[in-house]
Amino acid sequence: MVAAILWSALAMSAIVGVRYLLASGGFALATRVRQPGLYRGLERQVRREIGWSLLSALIYGIPAGIVAWGWQAQGWTRIYTDVAALPLWYLPVSVLLYLAAHDTWFYWTHRWMHRPKPFRIAHAVHHASRPPTAWAAMSFHPWEALTGAVVIPALVFLIPIHVGTLAVVLTIMTIMGVSNHMGWEMFPRWMVRGPLGGWLITATHHQRHHDLYSCNYGLYFRVWDRLCGTDRGLGDFTAKARA
Repeated sequence: MVAAILWSALAMSAIVGVRYLLASGGFALATRVRQPGLYRGLERQVRREIGWSLLSALIYGIPAGIVAWGWQAQGWTRIYTDVAALPLWYLPVSVLLYLAAHDTWFYWTHRWMHRPKPFRIAHAVHHASRPPTAWAAMSFHPWEALTGAVVIPALVFLIPIHVGTLAVVLTIMTIMGVSNHMGWEMFPRWMVRGPLGGWLITATHHQRHHDLYSCNYGLYFRVWDRLCGTDRGLGDFTAKARA
């Protein structure tokens, strides 16, 4: 059993690592095409971001691998495979539930990490990317990586979700994490500056966090920032983007 759990954890770490390299590499390539020269002179920083991110991938894979083993071998989780097991309307609802729960956890742990001691010990690693690049999405100190690694594995014990819908959640998590750090706005100005952008977080919103530090802590939605008075709006990203 121990060998099976260890193998599952290592396999999931490899999957997370490959997913990171493909996603960040893809957005870095898009940056080279759409914003040539944006990462010029940041080669050393990029290498550091990749190193921290691959270490984070290992940490993310451990709880994910244990949960994957428990789901397949023991039926521990509330992940289901029969799409008819719950009403079809629940599929998109479960995505929103997971994103809302993850966003809540992220906001409060992220805000806590900006307190002096946690910032100095852990979160400073992420903010050492100045400016962040597409490779910085998982550039975390191990302590910070651990706080992020437990969220989705914990949720699958609490909230029912179809295995395919879980893949959608993980895809959104990956895309948002990478695109919010890549240094330019890929979404059109009408969306970012319009009503939808008033509630969704994109690179324009998150870059302001990297510029000012004490604001814009959310991951997917601006709800907690707005409720808690930490939303400082958008930067001038869209003016620089070649969209």
